[in-house]
This record gives sequence, structure tokens and C-alpha cells, in this order.
Amino acid sequence: MISLFKKKPNLVDLIPEGYIDIHSHILPNIDDGSQSTQETLLLLEQMSLLGIKKCIATPHTMPNVWDNSSDFIQETFLNTKNQLPKHLAEMLHRVSSEYMMDETFIERFQNEKLLMIKDTIVLVEMSYLNPSIDLKNILFQLQMKGYIPLLAHPERYLYYHNSKKEYFRLKELGCLFQLNLLSTVGYYGKSVTTVADYLLANNLIDFVGSDIHHNRHIGAFYQRIKIKSQNELIDVMNKNCQLE
Repeated sequence: MISLFKKKPNLVDLIPEGYIDIHSHILPNIDDGSQSTQETLLLLEQMSLLGIKKCIATPHTMPNVWDNSSDFIQETFLNTKNQLPKHLAEMLHRVSSEYMMDETFIERFQNEKLLMIKDTIVLVEMSYLNPSIDLKNILFQLQMKGYIPLLAHPERYLYYHNSKKEYFRLKELGCLFQLNLLSTVGYYGKSVTTVADYLLANNLIDFVGSDIHHNRHIGAFYQRIKIKSQNELIDVMNKNCQLE
């Protein structure tokens, strides 16, 4: 008997040729990601096997936790590339950061040049507990400075799950959205996957990222996706290929 229900693909099988990953924590000893150059090497090798062509390292910049300056991040990036085999050094394409939008963020970007994903796009995040205080003003000031905010993993902010109109409000305020790929396989829980599907179905996602920190994240790419919006996901993944 032929099954009437086609199995959903594994996430790894959807990664397009030329895919550029724009969110990863693979620089060593700089945040909660890779803890050594050897771990960075192994992660990059595994990412290559996933079909990732190039990646942009985005270590956290979070005051009092990982208070990384642009200079320190760039220095770590260059030192790491110099210790990698040529093919992996080439794969480690660029460096940016994932900036926490807290009460110190405006002062930071007024006084320090931020590291961008591409052109004027800068990756930002919020606390998982509460939305950033004075968020509207932060986004306004950031754009007045010439940056385009790209909000990391909007599907993971649980306080928006029962107030989905806030996602549309953020888009109106000028935010681009970056979905975590592992949200599509249920890695962060059912509710996050449900919201990821909603955001994709409503064409609110602009780019995707792996947000890889460790080998467990690599393993999750070999799981089946749990979302319905497979075609929308593929379309967004292809947009990443344009971020050379």
C-alpha cells in the first residue's frame, strides 16, 4: 500500500548550493560557542558536510557577559583564520557580531563602528525574558546611524507568541528577521516551531541562520523538518546565497 503522506525531508537536504550561513558562534574562546581552535576546526568541517559554502562568525556582544569590542572580535577572527587549513579559512568568510539591544547599545553604536553581516545590515538580539526597554527608540537611533537591524531568531522570544501583532509592528519599525534553522526541526520546542512556521507562512522572514554553538546543533540538521511552510523556507534559504 502506497502511503498517502509524503515524509518531510531532513533539514540538511534543503540546504541550497552556495548557502552562506550568517549566524554562528564558532570563533574560539569568545562567547558560549566554540571553546578551542580545535573545536572551531571540527565545527567548520561538519558545517561543510552539511553543504554550507561559507559562514559569517557572529560572537555575542553582551555587556557584563561577553563584552566583546569590534577590535577584539576582528583580532580573534584573523588569528583563528591563520590557524586553520586553507579550505576552512576560506569557508570562515567574514566576521560580525550578535549585539544585545540593552540600555547600553545606543551608546555603543554611537561611539564604536559595528560589525555588519553585509553592507549596513547588523545582527541584533533581545533577552529571552523580556523585550528590550525603549526598543522603538533603539531601532530608530540605529537606523538614523545608517544601520539596518536584523533581529536574530524572532521565533524564540516567547513573550511574542501570544501577541503575534508585535511581529508586524517590528517589521513596521524597520526590522529584518533571521530565523534559526533548527527551529524548523523542533530543537527549541513545539511552540517555537509553530511560531517559526507562522512567520514563514506570512513572509516575515528575510534570512536564516544556523546559530551553531556546538556539535549537538550540527546533529539536529539531520532531523526531519516539522513545519508546513517548506517552500517558503527554501525561498528564504536561497536569499542567503546572495550575501556573498
